[in-house]
Amino acid sequence: MELKLTASASNSLLFKLSLIFALRRPTEPVYFSDSFIMVTYTTAVSKSDLEGILKLQKANLPRNLNVAEIESQGFVTVDHSYKLLKKMNDTEPHVIAKDGDKVAGYVLAMTKELRNEIPILFPMFSVFDNIAYNGKKISDFNYMLVGQVCVDKAYRGQGVFDNCYEYYRKCYGNRYDFAITEIAVTNTRSLKAHRRVGFEEIYFYTGPDKTEWIVVIWDWKK
Repeated sequence: MELKLTASASNSLLFKLSLIFALRRPTEPVYFSDSFIMVTYTTAVSKSDLEGILKLQKANLPRNLNVAEIESQGFVTVDHSYKLLKKMNDTEPHVIAKDGDKVAGYVLAMTKELRNEIPILFPMFSVFDNIAYNGKKISDFNYMLVGQVCVDKAYRGQGVFDNCYEYYRKCYGNRYDFAITEIAVTNTRSLKAHRRVGFEEIYFYTGPDKTEWIVVIWDWKK
């Protein structure tokens, strides 16, 4: 079963999203439309879905953006291979926003069992082994790592980021304690967006390459 609703403004989507989620099974896609877009929120199930994620990812790597875009629109850091992206998806599927066949946004799912797959993330996982949250080491929790989040430039400011995360919580909130990720201090747009969704900052550190990072958590038990 597919459910549809129409909203006149993006800020009404989140309220209606919560109503739909109460009536649907987790595997059903949800549709939203306003005067600009028709977006489906679901999980990646096909090769074309994963290829769509990679296409959007590559367009938003720092090497493919100018300085003004990096400062105003944000960026993504990790450049995944198809093989790795599929391995992650086979463990827990990524959440995607689709406009027809186009991937308009995504939130990657990565469990801690895959911590040795991406060398650039080794320092982050080492931090998780040594910092505490609510009196307990991060590494001792059953957490879901947000492997990456990105929204196509044409779909920004229309609620896609927030709706992707709400679907992410619907998929994983009952099985994991919280979502956690790190955000570069220079990625101010991403930091503001994560605060809006409900992430809180719990730790700051400087990586081996001198990049400054903020660890943020979205506690699903609160």
